[in-house]
Amino acid sequence: MQLNQYIDHTLLKPDCTKDQITQLCEEAIEHDFYAVCIPPYHIKTASSIVSESNVKVATVIGFPLGYQPTETKNLAILRASLYGANEVDSVINLAALKEDNWNYLSEESKRLTTAAHHFDMRIKFILETGMLEESQIIKLCEMFLEAEADFVKTSTGFLGTGATVEAVAIMKKCAGNKMEVKASGGIRTYEQAVQMIEAGATRLGTSSGITLVKEDK
Repeated sequence: MQLNQYIDHTLLKPDCTKDQITQLCEEAIEHDFYAVCIPPYHIKTASSIVSESNVKVATVIGFPLGYQPTETKNLAILRASLYGANEVDSVINLAALKEDNWNYLSEESKRLTTAAHHFDMRIKFILETGMLEESQIIKLCEMFLEAEADFVKTSTGFLGTGATVEAVAIMKKCAGNKMEVKASGGIRTYEQAVQMIEAGATRLGTSSGITLVKEDK
C-alpha cells in the first residue's frame, strides 16, 4: 500500500499562517502526498510552492458550516480555480438538510459540480456524517451520484464526530465505483488509516500524514 498517495495533507486552522502553509507544502512534496488541503486564503501560496511537483492543491468551500448561499459557493469555486486549486471540498448546507429541503440540496450539488468540472477541478461534498442518520447519508450519496460529483467526504473535523469506519462503509456501498470516498476527521494513527481504506476510502484528510507514513515503513 502506498499510503502517501491516499493523503490530503491538511491544515485548516483559522489562524494558520503563510509560514505554516509553506511548511505543509514542503512536507507534502517530501513525502509525495497526493494533495495539500488548505484555506482559500492560502491557495496562491500553496499553488506556487507545489507547482513543479506532483502534489495537488485542494481547498474548502463553505467551510466549516456550509450554510452560505449557493451563489457564494459558486464564486468561491471560480476564485479557487483562478488561484490554482485542483480540487474543492464543499460543505453541504446542513440547515437545508434539517429542514428536509432536498430540492435545494440537489440543485446546489448540481450547480457546484458543474462549476467545478467547468474549471477542470474535482469536487468533494462534505456530509458531516457524525450529525446524520444512516438514511440521510444514503440519500445524500445517491443525490451526489446523480450530480456526478467526484467524491463524498465524511467530515470537516470541526463539527460532531470525525470519520468512522461505519460511515465510510455506508458511503462506499452507495457510491460503488462511480464516486470515491474521502475519510476525514480524527485520523491520527496508521491503524485508523488502514481501517478507513479497507472500508472503502480512497483518500484520507489528515493533519497527521507524516506520522502515518512513518508507521507504514
